[in-house]
Amino acid sequence: MTALTLLAYISAAILLQVAVGVSIALWRRAHVAVPATPIAPVQRSSERLSWVGWRDFRVARREFEDAARSQCSFYLEPSDGVALPPFKPGQYLTFQLVCGTTDARGVAAPRSVIRCYSLSDKPNASTYRVTIKRATAPPNRPELPPGVSSSFFHDSVKIGDVLSVKAPAGNFYINGDSATQAVFIAGGIGVTPMVSMLQWCLAEQPTRIVHLYYGVRCSADHAFKAQLAGMAASNRNFRLHVVYSNPLSGDVVGTDFQHNGYIDIDLLRRTLPHGNHEFYVCGPSAMMESVVPSIVARGVPMSDVHFEAFGPATLRLPQTPEMVVAKDERVEADIRFARTGRTITWDGSDASLLEFAERNGIPVESGCRSGSCGSCETKLVSGEVRYSHPPDFEVSPGSCLMCVAKPVSALVLEA
Repeated sequence: MTALTLLAYISAAILLQVAVGVSIALWRRAHVAVPATPIAPVQRSSERLSWVGWRDFRVARREFEDAARSQCSFYLEPSDGVALPPFKPGQYLTFQLVCGTTDARGVAAPRSVIRCYSLSDKPNASTYRVTIKRATAPPNRPELPPGVSSSFFHDSVKIGDVLSVKAPAGNFYINGDSATQAVFIAGGIGVTPMVSMLQWCLAEQPTRIVHLYYGVRCSADHAFKAQLAGMAASNRNFRLHVVYSNPLSGDVVGTDFQHNGYIDIDLLRRTLPHGNHEFYVCGPSAMMESVVPSIVARGVPMSDVHFEAFGPATLRLPQTPEMVVAKDERVEADIRFARTGRTITWDGSDASLLEFAERNGIPVESGCRSGSCGSCETKLVSGEVRYSHPPDFEVSPGSCLMCVAKPVSALVLEA
């Protein structure tokens, strides 16, 4: 073998080795994990769109929903122009308001309040809608002042105004199981979350059977009248039952309303066909205290009865196995309200410290009543509490949310 031939063999071997090495490297790069800078997981669209804390919204439109002009819808657009996150139909928005009020001397004294109002439309990416009823003094207590926040919305909030709003929240919302018939029972302005649920069902689950029982005094208070009638006429799976307790002389049964009187268990028994039902109830205390226990007493599982009450409302439900409180959770403790100077014994009969305080005449600011808005946050001077469910609001150290808290021991509260 000549030197030239030997050199050619050596060169070919070197080139072959390089080619094999390159091939192996390329294969390893394609098939073997190489450490790299971690990449953050991709968020779902709703997580990217949602927000923490307060966000500015512009009032794009106002629209009265009843003949008496006591219920007004406010359409809200995000000031930053970013698309809105979807919400669960039935949830609410939390507002931070600065309401112009006067003190006892008639001097202007702006007051900051936090209030929650149910969303009254199905989810969309451009606007939110809330419908707010003007809260006036009850007929038997004309000396009481009107509602601070509802009066502010009706009298002062105009198109173009900017409001501070928290992201949709709340545990009262529709179950997405289309095989279950949804029964919505609403009294007065309690119809707002029901309209949200109803519109979502008709749009997303048009074959689902849904029932709405809606009680008001007369046609003047009948909110969303044309809208509800139109939905009932265009969808055979939507069964509408409007109940007037005090019809006007011109109100016609069968046209303006279907039933005279009040929503009660007898009406449900007569008009609700047998089937697999899930109940959603929202309204004033008197209706809640009548309807909800009656439904449960008829054997409907508590897991199929969802309700949201207005303001202070104590529902004495029949005891079922799932509602029995364990012995070690029954606490009898002295609750000291430092600011008012009263000490009252907690016996476990109230659903929360807020309900306990209200029943005993202790004034506590409140809003959502579900641990979301923080209105009832109170300094916990001493003692320990537990929560019925983890609050959405971030509680300050050394404080508690009275609307979802119960005592574990004797307490001293700054209230």
